Amino acid sequence: MALFDKRLQDVHNELAAGKLSAAELTDASFKRIAETDGKIGAFLTLNEESARARAAGLDRDAGAEKGLLHALPAGIKDNIVTKGLRTTCASQFLSNYNPIYDSTAASKLRDAGAVTIGKLNMDEFAMGGSNENSSFHPVRNPWNTDYVPGGSSGGSAASVAAGQVYFALGSDTGGSIRQPASYCGVVGLKPTYGLVSRFGLVAFASSLDAIGPLTKNVEDSAYVLQAIAGHDGMDSTSANVAIPDYVSALTGDVKGLRIGVPKEYMGQGIDPKVKEAVLAALKVYEGLGATWEEVSLPHTEYAVATYYLLASSEASSNLARFDGVRYGVRADNPDNLIDLYRKSRSQGFGDEVKRRIMLGTYALSSGYYDAYYLKAQKVRTLIKRDFDQAFENFDLLLGPTAPTPAFRIGEQIGDPLTMYLNDIVTIPVSLAGVPAISVPCGFADGLPVGLQLIGKAFDEATVLRAAHAFEQHTDHHKARPQL
Repeated sequence: MALFDKRLQDVHNELAAGKLSAAELTDASFKRIAETDGKIGAFLTLNEESARARAAGLDRDAGAEKGLLHALPAGIKDNIVTKGLRTTCASQFLSNYNPIYDSTAASKLRDAGAVTIGKLNMDEFAMGGSNENSSFHPVRNPWNTDYVPGGSSGGSAASVAAGQVYFALGSDTGGSIRQPASYCGVVGLKPTYGLVSRFGLVAFASSLDAIGPLTKNVEDSAYVLQAIAGHDGMDSTSANVAIPDYVSALTGDVKGLRIGVPKEYMGQGIDPKVKEAVLAALKVYEGLGATWEEVSLPHTEYAVATYYLLASSEASSNLARFDGVRYGVRADNPDNLIDLYRKSRSQGFGDEVKRRIMLGTYALSSGYYDAYYLKAQKVRTLIKRDFDQAFENFDLLLGPTAPTPAFRIGEQIGDPLTMYLNDIVTIPVSLAGVPAISVPCGFADGLPVGLQLIGKAFDEATVLRAAHAFEQHTDHHKARPQL
């Protein structure tokens, strides 16, 4: 695992000096997966033949320019489309789906020289917060395999934590990068909505979905974001904004930075040990010359209800395409077309997906649209205004990523409402569309705790700078699980 503990820049330097080859990195990744994945179940599909061929090709092309992601083994969440590599969304519905095109994010990683090792496990169609909703098998937390890794990008977070890949891509709709990053003790970045193209991301909730990196440290997160960010004409929601040099923003200087701490994120329901870790992080920032004050985001209490109405409504619409006709699994021997739809969807979707489709369809139905969906959209606007007003006085907002550390597998699977509340401090950020990062800030009962830093729209540079400064003065990110 020592090879994968190195900083991205150090690995790049060894590759450039000829001390390390792409083939050796790829071999190390598959060896580590063989040693550990039986315990954690992070991968659904391995890309072994193609990955080894690509690594060999990179080694032969000695004259090619070697970017910072050159030859690095990467995992990709299984709802991000990859040409010729099975993409299932951890659903039986897509168990036989082999895409004929690449997502923009996957294409950009390839252009940057990364080697795709395989597709990572997740909650089915990204619906869940524990990775117990995968229709294939659950993912286990590398720190303690009796516990969940978080979700829906649980496979991505667990794989990075276990040292199976150098970095991974995940998707975040209501916290699905940040929460598993917190539970697994890695760095997870949700970019501003529209900064990274969604083309080729299988849609859950189109107004919320975002692709982002999971890495071992903040510097590596900046490198990966640099590679995947940018305008894409294939995505109508892609933002045409200038992309700064995120790596050069990592100055370590946060003197004078104004930090707001939402009181709603530190109140009832927050584990005392999590709160203690966050308060300790604030002392680190004070020591670095930053200042902080309590701030209120008064509509936070409505965020979970608002999110599940909007996200489920969009899911109901997006998942209507899975009908057993065009792609995916088709039910055998239907009586007629309607029976084909009914049987294919009944057999293909799991319980959590069905639950959200039913909730969303109800919220969009005639007679209820104004009372539920439209009202939720209005509340979303109020939640976004809370952030806008807070950012008039602060450069960043700070709080825990999740109210508790990881919970035991099976502990909450029968209680969906309790499971939904695990995202209480990540959901408002998604509704507002602003960037946030989770970085390790301590441990509670032997399990990692994440610190969430929230920034202004398209100000990932400040978010990364502040996270990196904290990381440089703490050792939490250096801890590794012993599998």
